[in-house]
Amino acid sequence: MSETALAGTRVLPTDHHAVISRSALSTATSLRLRLGDTAIDLIQSHALLPDGTVILAVDAMSPTGGLLVAARGRRGEVQLDVTQLVPVAVRSRVRARVRVTGTAHRFDPANLESCDADTVMSLLDLPPVALWTVEPVEVTVTSGDDEALVGASTYRATCPDPLATVEATHLQHLIQHHRDAVDQLTTLVNPELTAKATRVVPVAVDADGMVLRAEAPGGHLDVRLPFARRVTSSADLTAGLRDLLAKATPHRSGCSPHGTAARCGLPAAECAIPSV
Repeated sequence: MSETALAGTRVLPTDHHAVISRSALSTATSLRLRLGDTAIDLIQSHALLPDGTVILAVDAMSPTGGLLVAARGRRGEVQLDVTQLVPVAVRSRVRARVRVTGTAHRFDPANLESCDADTVMSLLDLPPVALWTVEPVEVTVTSGDDEALVGASTYRATCPDPLATVEATHLQHLIQHHRDAVDQLTTLVNPELTAKATRVVPVAVDADGMVLRAEAPGGHLDVRLPFARRVTSSADLTAGLRDLLAKATPHRSGCSPHGTAARCGLPAAECAIPSV
């Protein structure tokens, strides 16, 4: 497949979609491997090299391994599908679908020379079977009604969002222990957008901001709250949230309108959510 658009595909700026694809692949616990007419679900059996090359752990003596042997070196013969989900309990959890078309090769141990310690550890965590590399030829990202094609060079030049691996932890902690902060952040959203909402839930946080979802009986609406400056670590996230909370209208009622969250027991140094 070339880097040009497929017929009927709406092409959007690919750097954003490249980040989505790298983030989805780096955080997914499973993916679907397609080889010709055969589809196999691999669970806890893949990792990413720093350049975005996908590593698969597949027994060479298994039927799937035999298909990889037959496909190796043949450009674009391998297809990987990953579904990126909202990491909290809400309706409509599918955030994006990522499809990687690539070329399979046997893993070359020389690749380890370009890996950092975290990548080496992720490879050691894979099942103790044969390792294969899938070099992306093209990546397709579908999010909502938008579909974008990401060329291999753009994909390789991009890194995952810096909060991708900790996003789920922070969102779940925020919902479970800091409902007061969520309610305060909600005041930054136009009240007309939340008037019919049964609840407002944080569903995403990345380097550029947080997304709140207003759920209503007939559907939902996602609203992005941008950070004042780009966040690149959990430590920076505290400052980003503090800036947002400073802009928000404090809730002065004695209890949250959506219920009381469990008290956070983490030390201040370990909790990225500022007290309100």
